[in-house]
Amino acid sequence: MGQLFQCAVGHPGSRHLHSWEAPGLGPDNHHGDCTDMQRNLPRAIFISIPLVTFVYVFANVAYVTAMSPQELLASNAVAVTFGEKLLGVMAWIMPISVALSTFGGVNGSLFTSSRLFFAGAREGHLPSVLAMIHVKRCTPIPALLFTCISTLLMLVTSDMYTLINYVGFINYLFYGVTVAGQIVLRWKKPDIPRPIKINLLFPIIYLLFWAFLLVFSLWSEPVVCGIGLAIMLTGVPVYFLGVYWQHKPKCFSDFIELLTLVSQKMCVVVYPEAESGSETEETHEDMEEQQQPIYQPTPHKDKDVGGQPQS
Repeated sequence: MGQLFQCAVGHPGSRHLHSWEAPGLGPDNHHGDCTDMQRNLPRAIFISIPLVTFVYVFANVAYVTAMSPQELLASNAVAVTFGEKLLGVMAWIMPISVALSTFGGVNGSLFTSSRLFFAGAREGHLPSVLAMIHVKRCTPIPALLFTCISTLLMLVTSDMYTLINYVGFINYLFYGVTVAGQIVLRWKKPDIPRPIKINLLFPIIYLLFWAFLLVFSLWSEPVVCGIGLAIMLTGVPVYFLGVYWQHKPKCFSDFIELLTLVSQKMCVVVYPEAESGSETEETHEDMEEQQQPIYQPTPHKDKDVGGQPQS
């Protein structure tokens, strides 16, 4: 799994150090020690999904078999009630198992959520400091801290179930949009390199179920879904201010530069080195046409534009 995470985070380039924008990724950008991604990633998916499905299905079969419908509805924690009914003095195993399972889920979410900010910063949609990693541990510390702060802000609400509904609806909405994007790319850019390629039948089937569940959610909980969409749309002005607006005032660029430098010193982070290669250079040249940095350091007085000392 460590190799799969490394395949996901990749290698950005080293430009735009003090800007909102960070370089984009080419299809060949991944950590050098990520070996045989074409085999490891499908294997992880094909093993984990049936295994988790098996455990969940048979756990629910055990609950339904051992407990009556009234007990299921009255229980606040079905697994704990199940353990108290069948395990006797060993019933303490169930809450500990649930806690360990929850901790594992949180651990996985911590890894994946921070990498979302990390990838967004590499694409230029977030401050570039979030695309930096620790000089020794290669951990995206700024992205992890940003995830921690945003999580603490979410916990301000007193109604945890409503928060879960908001986040769940937004996540599920983006899952479908992401899968639909793969189909669009397959149609509009059929020749780009694809290390892992599957039949389009699978994403189409997924989108059919996704659309049905999405429409059902909008019909059953329109207020919750509407508030979730409103929360999601708060990112639109951030996008226009940070990415779409190219000619920003100098004070804004200076602030981003100062924030980046302070964060680098506090977290001891830098950009990862980009892999050398003609495809990577071509990708960076293409990205330069699409992305312009907010902050661009001015040349020193004793150097000309080309970087050579003046005579």
